[in-house]
Parts: sequence; structure tokens; C-alpha cells
Amino acid sequence: QEHVVESGGGTVRSGGSLRLFCIASGGPFGSNAIGWLRQAPGKEREFVAGILSNGHSYYGNSVRDRFTISRDNYKNTVYLQMNDLKPEDTALYYCTVNDQPKGHGTQVTVSA
Repeated sequence: QEHVVESGGGTVRSGGSLRLFCIASGGPFGSNAIGWLRQAPGKEREFVAGILSNGHSYYGNSVRDRFTISRDNYKNTVYLQMNDLKPEDTALYYCTVNDQPKGHGTQVTVSA
């Protein structure tokens, strides 16, 4: 069964950048679609980005052109580079395996 550990969250000012990490274990990482969801207090979970086993990536409308997802199958790691962060990006970010959240999340807070 897949298990992931997310890291890289923190507090930044509006316009700043963060890089999130998702390290997976316990499953066929290279053949899985890996992605990110986020959830802000009082809001529904929102799709952020995903990357397929062949490297094809896709993004939610609110982060397209600001966030970049990538993967390193040798390290069982997926990265989410987040640039030009906005206060509305503040949320708990979860790594997903085949669209299922598997970890405890990493908190991103963006101040105005």
C-alpha cells in the first residue's frame, strides 16, 4: 500500500515561492499518477496539479501558469514548485496517488 510524506510547506509573503515535496513508498511509484490537492479552512478540497507516469502534467485553473509539478521516479519524489503565491493559496496541501490523498499534508500560508 502506498504511503507518502509531504514536506516543504511554510509561511511566505504574497508574491513569494515555495517548493513542496511528496516522497512515496510502498507502491509502484513509477506507474502511478501523483498529484496535489489542497483544502483551506471552511472550503472544499480543490485539485491543484497532477502528473501521469508518462510525465504529462495538468493543473487546476487557479494555479495554472504559477505552479509547476514534476517527478523523479528514481527518487520516488514529486515536486510542486509554487511561484507568485497569493493569500488565497493558503491551505493544507495533500499529495495524492491515483487521486487518493495518502498523507497528512503540509501547510502553506501566504500573508498579504
